[in-house]
Amino acid sequence: MFKTSVLKRLEDLYAESGNQLVVLYGSRNCGKEELLRNFVKEKKFFYYRARKASAKEQLAMMGEEIAKKYDVRLQKFSYDEYFNRIKSGNPSKLVVVIDEFEHIAKRDPGFMGSILNLKDKRLYPGPVMIILASSSIVWTEQDMENVIQNTKKKMDAIIKIPNLNFLEVVRLFPNFSVSDSIKVYGVLGGVPGYLKVWDEKKTFRQNICDLILSENGRLFAAAEELISSELRELSVYNTILMAIAKGENKLNDLFLYTGYSRPKISVYMKNLSHFDIIEKVVSFETGGWDNAKKGVYRIKDTYINFYYRFVYPHLSDLYIMSPEEFYDTYIERNLDEYLSRYFVNVCMEYLSLLNQIHRLPIAVSKMGTWIGKTGNIDIIAQNSARENIVGLCNWEKPFLTMEMCTELFDSMKKARISSNHIYLFSAKAFDAKVIEMAEKDRRFELIDMNEL
Repeated sequence: MFKTSVLKRLEDLYAESGNQLVVLYGSRNCGKEELLRNFVKEKKFFYYRARKASAKEQLAMMGEEIAKKYDVRLQKFSYDEYFNRIKSGNPSKLVVVIDEFEHIAKRDPGFMGSILNLKDKRLYPGPVMIILASSSIVWTEQDMENVIQNTKKKMDAIIKIPNLNFLEVVRLFPNFSVSDSIKVYGVLGGVPGYLKVWDEKKTFRQNICDLILSENGRLFAAAEELISSELRELSVYNTILMAIAKGENKLNDLFLYTGYSRPKISVYMKNLSHFDIIEKVVSFETGGWDNAKKGVYRIKDTYINFYYRFVYPHLSDLYIMSPEEFYDTYIERNLDEYLSRYFVNVCMEYLSLLNQIHRLPIAVSKMGTWIGKTGNIDIIAQNSARENIVGLCNWEKPFLTMEMCTELFDSMKKARISSNHIYLFSAKAFDAKVIEMAEKDRRFELIDMNEL
């Protein structure tokens, strides 16, 4: 379970002539290892997974694996010697994968020099593709350049492995309804490692109870493990994330809620942003900037958002209650309101797919959300001539009603935008008056969730 578009990118690089040097990285559970296994399959390759060890021990461990794989006797025990002794055995391109390479690069300044020597054919005469892989987003994006220095100029590609999109999640669960898929997507996001443990034979409630709310569940400690794997001072991050999950989503709100100084909050928010845990939500740029809410933060990582919204604030009861009792008490009644945001994401993805196959009335060049001081616009999609498609998404209510449409029109006035194309998405049904309006007014397109 991995992002197939990244596999294709690697295959395209492999097919190029000459030698390639690639950095491949993503978060834990992004499917990196399975992706690499599929890529090297039926290719000549050497794979080494670096450990957290001293430079001397790391060198010794790789030496043992080189000697074993190629049946050679080593003398100098240096990376130059190691890369000089690898071989493909035929004219085909050799793939050299150093996984979690940051554990070597951080402690051994000579390693990247040997990598460059390998790429420049000073050590290995045949064609070679070198993949330096990492599960540390923070290190790769913030610290790598300082460690590898001039090596970056010689890199052919730096590839970040994204999570799966909604369509890819749907394909993983072919027996699920669209509603079922949205619920899973709204809890786990598109993280391959999390999706892999979801049991489609069980109900949504039972999966949540077994995987997240049970002490021996596969995802019971996943949220805090993910954060602590990259960031220190978990107590501070826990406090900030719980505050955001509760709706304290501006810097001043966080200052008042946490008691931390504004400079301290800014530093920690920057770290969380680098780690793809939070994001600053910028309203779609319209003429109604004065009516837009500015400086709003939200939790970007889907599973982290679910955990800090529903689980972390009630940890005491989590250990006292049964998983089922906890689910019924704290999750069930607020789940639909929580999932509304992810339904909007799914509707945006649907419009993006229609745009790709030229099935929209305008050629969309950018898309986003408008967040007003009072009222929001779920979707604004715009072309280069600043013509708009506006979208309203109803997940929570039994019907998409005229009242909701009226609120949308009011928000459009505040945002100072107009549109000849208004898409109304509903997870359940449309009020009869909305259906009647759409039959008379060709600006409106009604889209049932099952069409997504």
